[in-house]
Amino acid sequence: MNPAELKAVVEYMENERGVEREVIIRAIEMALQSVAEKNGTEDDSLRIAIDRKTFERKAYRMLSDGSEIETMPPRMGRIAAQTAKQVIMQKIRNAEKEIVFTEYKDRVGEIVIGTVSRFDRSDVVIELERGDGIMPSKERVPTEEYEIGERIRALILSVRERERGPEIVLSRSHPDFVRRLFELEVSEITDGTMEIKGIAREAGYRSKVAVLSHDERVDPVGACVGMRGMRVKNIVRELSGEKIDIVRWSDDIHTLITNALAPARLKEVDADEETRTVRVIVDPAQLSLAIGKRGQNARLTSKLTGWRVDIQKDEESMDFEERVAVAVTKLASTEGIGSEYAEKLVFSGFLTLEGILAADMNDLKSIDEEMTTEQAKAIWYAAEAAYIKENGEITE
Repeated sequence: MNPAELKAVVEYMENERGVEREVIIRAIEMALQSVAEKNGTEDDSLRIAIDRKTFERKAYRMLSDGSEIETMPPRMGRIAAQTAKQVIMQKIRNAEKEIVFTEYKDRVGEIVIGTVSRFDRSDVVIELERGDGIMPSKERVPTEEYEIGERIRALILSVRERERGPEIVLSRSHPDFVRRLFELEVSEITDGTMEIKGIAREAGYRSKVAVLSHDERVDPVGACVGMRGMRVKNIVRELSGEKIDIVRWSDDIHTLITNALAPARLKEVDADEETRTVRVIVDPAQLSLAIGKRGQNARLTSKLTGWRVDIQKDEESMDFEERVAVAVTKLASTEGIGSEYAEKLVFSGFLTLEGILAADMNDLKSIDEEMTTEQAKAIWYAAEAAYIKENGEITE
């Protein structure tokens, strides 16, 4: 490359690709040094340099006293010059990759803005301010569709060095994306007045965000909702309409479960510390509200709290037919009993696991004229296993 070509390369990489001028020139010097050595210049005292103003190629020889004097640069033939061009471009690309990696490696967990540039199968390639990021299919929100040229925000999930360059993995489905959106929107979280204690998310459908205030004068739920709901509306808009439940945090699991399952009204909350299971009793009219569509409310509550949540109807408020239906459903879901025997057991008076365990083999055999002793024993042992799983032991 002549000085004019070198200058053009340096200015393009600096202005268009954001690579610092000194980094580019150093890469060119390393490339020229490498080519010179490959072409027979084995003099370790010779150093190739580029003039920072004229972009001319210079050569310096080191003397025994450590000083340098300028000398004639080694001549380069056509093949050597072509090789030099290739090496220079490779060195510059490597420098650019290193800059991109350095730019993003300490920004994991931040939200960035980019433009959808193309699709690689089901992955989305997003052009960032510097370099490209990739949003794998598993990090996409299933309810969202993206278009080329669309500007979107995403969370930097990880940054890894790869042979082809840094891999910047982005996500819009990760719970931390919701966390960062709240931190950007709610100043009380940023300044430490409030804290997000946990997030449970089913991306595209619903999220539960548990918040705690360190200042008794600040209502954490109200602060997240904002004046006329503007704060949470902005977040919901960014999440393409995903529903957000803001839950007041409590260290008391009974209170936390009650808050998380709202607006359902709970009659009873029993927590088993050993199995980390919470048994929730609700009126029949509140059951569907507490469980949620396809079990979503109960499932997210379990994720948020880290406890298994078992929601049941209040049997005292149920009529006889409802009790029978609940008993059949519960026994049918018990491994080893199933729907084959559940109805027969219930209609014979065995509505619970305890009832089955209290029966003798003849009583159990009486539910079906064709039942053998072995089958009756199998039902009893299945009830025993299920009872131990729920309660830990059998009391006499």
